[in-house]
Amino acid sequence: MTHSCGTCAKRWDQVFGPSGPRPVGDYRYRVHKTNGQRDPGLSFPLAGARDDAGERRQANRAVAVSAVGLAVTGLVELLLAVLTGSVGLLGDAIHNLSDVSTSAVVFLGFRLSRRPPTEKYPYGLERAEDLAGIGIAIVIWASAAFAGYESVRKLIEHGHTSHVGIGIAGAVVGIIGNQAVARYKMAVGTRINSGTLIADARHSWLDALSSAGALAGLVAVALGQSWGDPVAGIAVTLFICHVGYEVTADVMRRLADGVDPEVIVTAEDAAGSVPGVIHAHARARWTGRTLRLEIEGWVDPDLTARDADALGRLVAGEISRRLPEAGSLTWTTRAAPV
Repeated sequence: MTHSCGTCAKRWDQVFGPSGPRPVGDYRYRVHKTNGQRDPGLSFPLAGARDDAGERRQANRAVAVSAVGLAVTGLVELLLAVLTGSVGLLGDAIHNLSDVSTSAVVFLGFRLSRRPPTEKYPYGLERAEDLAGIGIAIVIWASAAFAGYESVRKLIEHGHTSHVGIGIAGAVVGIIGNQAVARYKMAVGTRINSGTLIADARHSWLDALSSAGALAGLVAVALGQSWGDPVAGIAVTLFICHVGYEVTADVMRRLADGVDPEVIVTAEDAAGSVPGVIHAHARARWTGRTLRLEIEGWVDPDLTARDADALGRLVAGEISRRLPEAGSLTWTTRAAPV
């Protein structure tokens, strides 16, 4: 039986095209979309949507400025470390220069994360920012191993430190340079909710502590305590290990979809407070700088699909008010038991 209704023909053309079904490999028609968008969360937009392009510009600027600043600081310290023979200053210089390499890793992570969702990567590559954090953690642990080895070697071999005054000046340069870079990256990372940029800022803050340790060791040498420099190097190594542990734990928590439990409680309370939602269950995870919420709402089983979607938009409004850091919401309705 054939049917020539104009409305049905129009719908057929919208789905299959005017000349029959589309090729199986045609992604635009093979993958289900809502309103032309891949992400179902876009059906329930949150009022606090961020300026992704603007945030990327801020992040890239922070990475570039810090890379230049740390490269200059690290090279100055490295030259002075070679001149003075200070292992504390050498460890600090190597750590500063390692920050330049982590800046490159962070930049690559931001570049990859802007790629749109595909069938193979339905959430896009936002997680590339989180994976960049692994590179930062690896560099921190490598720096700890190198600084520790050099410090213990000098302590055992009773190495000599010369030109102490110049070395002290280099350590002061390291403290100032690293503090300035760390504060800048931390401010930008906190503003755009970038865990990777915050981890990189903590790495730079660690370098400032390393410089302070090197300074303390050189002051001890100037006071006639030759053991001061290698002992300071060991102390710097312990600081590096401490921050390395914290950075690694933060990165692994994000990659394992860990979130603050308060986020789940707030999301469920917000959804449950909307009239018509009998009960709500929430899950959440970070992908890069995006906090993604998935909320199941139990509603009246007689509620129409249109009304359920309208209810989801009300939930989105309440989520925006109570969880302004949320960047995506996927709303699913469930029929409440009768």
